[in-house]
Amino acid sequence: MKILRTPDEYFKVVTDFNYEPCYTNIKTKDGSELRIHHIDEGPRDGPILLVMHGQPVWCYLYSRMLPFLTEAGIRVIAPDLPGYGKSDKPASIDDYSYQNQVDWMVSWLQKNDFKNLTFFGQDWGGLIGLRMIAEDPDRFTRVAMGNTGLPYNPNTPKEVVDKVKKFRCSSKKITLFSVAAALNKMDSKSLSVDKKEKHHPATKFMYWQKFTWETKNLPIGMINAMQMDKVFKSKFSTLIHYVLQRIGLEKISPFYSYLMKVYEAPFPNSSYKMGPRAMPSHVPTIPDHSLEAQKKAREFFKKSDKPFLSVFAGDDPVTNGIEKDVLEMAPNAKSAQHIGGGHFFQWTRPKQLSDVLINFMKEKK
Repeated sequence: MKILRTPDEYFKVVTDFNYEPCYTNIKTKDGSELRIHHIDEGPRDGPILLVMHGQPVWCYLYSRMLPFLTEAGIRVIAPDLPGYGKSDKPASIDDYSYQNQVDWMVSWLQKNDFKNLTFFGQDWGGLIGLRMIAEDPDRFTRVAMGNTGLPYNPNTPKEVVDKVKKFRCSSKKITLFSVAAALNKMDSKSLSVDKKEKHHPATKFMYWQKFTWETKNLPIGMINAMQMDKVFKSKFSTLIHYVLQRIGLEKISPFYSYLMKVYEAPFPNSSYKMGPRAMPSHVPTIPDHSLEAQKKAREFFKKSDKPFLSVFAGDDPVTNGIEKDVLEMAPNAKSAQHIGGGHFFQWTRPKQLSDVLINFMKEKK
């Protein structure tokens, strides 16, 4: 497996995240050596919180939460998934899969021999982390997750499956704007009760999957800034920046913000972006090869007595319909009050989310 590594110099633009990098080398199934990055901050003797990011960000997402957590005496471990941040990046889009990410991160976890962990994961960090817990449960004492889930869709209607597969293979050109329009329609508390083709989340999420898979130079900085930054004041300013990005002139855009630089830093060029391009298509919105592993993990949480906290923003269109499924999957789960902040509430609601997790870790079992 060919592996790319982002030179340290590309992270010099990130001036407010001066934490000591930790690196772990693991072996992949084909014998390749893959280096995974994490930070380890806070008191060495404090209770440990493992936080995992999702798509298409890196552990910098937790930078606003770190002061609140460490000041509360919590030791925070935040890794970068392979393909993201300061971790190595397999060079082929076909190197990435849900199972590979789980295998890589379980190897990382075991090689570092982390124990007595409270877990928090969001987006892909939740999908991967929950599977890690099910595979090696004795390392974890508590589980928290937000704006994520453990999708299991064995009974998805055939017409939905066929529509998604046909769409992914079609010649239809998808733009960032058509993706945003489709994802905004996912908001549905109705999804849990109405899963007909017209309303099924897979028929909305497929726009994101097709866009990321087929967009060679995925506008990662812009995508994240649209959700976390207020740099775009109008659709016109968004369009100007998007056009400049598409023709390779993003850096001269008047809207090129610091946050965009941070999230583009891990990717010297488009060849480094295979992880963010690939992973959305591995979200199991329809039955796929992850079905049995998902079923096994869900069965684990069905029987688990580990304290479990569900923390959802409540205003994230992509995940609003998921919390009910999470609570059904984990009968002993508690639901925290919705704190708002959208999909990346680690950035937009850092104190509120930190307080929720701190209080959860202080609770007696």
